[in-house]
Amino acid sequence: MIKKILSLLVITLSINCISNAQQMNTAKLDSFLNVLAANNKAMGSLAIAQNGKIVYQKAVGFAALKDDLKIPATAKTKYRVGSISKMFTGVMVMQLIEEGKLSLATTLDQFYPQMPNAARITIAQLMGHKSGLFNITNAPDFGTYMTLPQTHEAMVAKMAALKPAFEPGAKYEYSNTNFILLGYILEKVTGKPYPELVKQRIVNKLGLNDTYYGGQINPANNEALSYDFADKWKQLPQTDMSIPAGAGAMVSTPADLVKFIEALFAGKLVSKTSLAQMQPFQAGYGLAMRKSGEGDEASYGHNGAIDGFRAELSYFPAHKLAISYTSNGGIYLTDKVLKGVTNIVLNKPFELPTFKLITLKAEDLDKYIGVYTSPAFPLKITVGKNSDNTLYGQAAGQSQLQLDAVAKDKFEHAPADIHMEFNTVKGQFTLTQRGKIIVFTRE
Repeated sequence: MIKKILSLLVITLSINCISNAQQMNTAKLDSFLNVLAANNKAMGSLAIAQNGKIVYQKAVGFAALKDDLKIPATAKTKYRVGSISKMFTGVMVMQLIEEGKLSLATTLDQFYPQMPNAARITIAQLMGHKSGLFNITNAPDFGTYMTLPQTHEAMVAKMAALKPAFEPGAKYEYSNTNFILLGYILEKVTGKPYPELVKQRIVNKLGLNDTYYGGQINPANNEALSYDFADKWKQLPQTDMSIPAGAGAMVSTPADLVKFIEALFAGKLVSKTSLAQMQPFQAGYGLAMRKSGEGDEASYGHNGAIDGFRAELSYFPAHKLAISYTSNGGIYLTDKVLKGVTNIVLNKPFELPTFKLITLKAEDLDKYIGVYTSPAFPLKITVGKNSDNTLYGQAAGQSQLQLDAVAKDKFEHAPADIHMEFNTVKGQFTLTQRGKIIVFTRE
């Protein structure tokens, strides 16, 4: 009897998994990714898992476009995932805390006393971006050495020379410096290099066959190169992976990433207590983890960016749903891809982008030209006309941004997710960018 009951339970759970997958509008997901690729807006790969099983995978674009070499992207293509690496680092820190080898109250001076305010910066503040340490990737000289191998000692010297952005614990401000140091601390505590640690403590435990600490990109090993698009795809330089370290050096696939985050929330990597410490209570950043939305819409995870690579990883506990999207090029923002995919998966309204532009005559553009100001924005914005009868927008002291006409009185600059709708009667435009809405009036 007990065996029969267990068999019925297994059958019921399997039916539920199948039912959830069948309800997913895979045709719309296909169309969404296909329209991005067809318009050169994105190249990348998507994986969706529900109840611990992959229910959707698709890759679009190319892993490599080099001379006469064209390698189409597949579900096995591996991408640099940037700051999603911070979740791997954060998990290993929590594992060492559970083993009694570290604590959230441990101070930085025990490892790197030469860092500014080291005696007042805790592991928790490093994990939560509240240390005040200046973000090394924002340093003026970062671009001069980012492609060159660096030793730990050289990196520590560079980071220690940067003036702190604020006092430890005063506020939250994202800084890669924090997680580069956390990666080094993991090595000091364990006596093992980070690539070996992540392999031992996470990758091998979960069977993540396509996840590892990155090196020089090798397209022959199913590794994607990254690109920018301007009339054609142009390959971008590679950051040397000795630099981002525990802040951004991991390589993976969306399928491995959803497996990783599902395992994390299933208690396979850290305890429920440790996981609860990592999770922010409200939307924002916790310890090596972000939270977006509330209630049934709440999701946890991280995003990443390095060179031309972009990545998103989210887990929705209420739906037992994991989504990961990795990209190696394109101007369509990955968080917009994630939002669109999420809406499709949860059967919420989502209109597929068309990317249709309209052509306006020179005299049609004249009514938009002028200098605009807003009390909610510190800079004046000049709207002007290019010689090819297109508009540009330029904030004072900044470079011009091409504005594409998408509808009557509506323009956008897709790379920055800027949308502008003009009201010529009032001499105004409404700027929308990533949920922020500001009204500007012509002087």
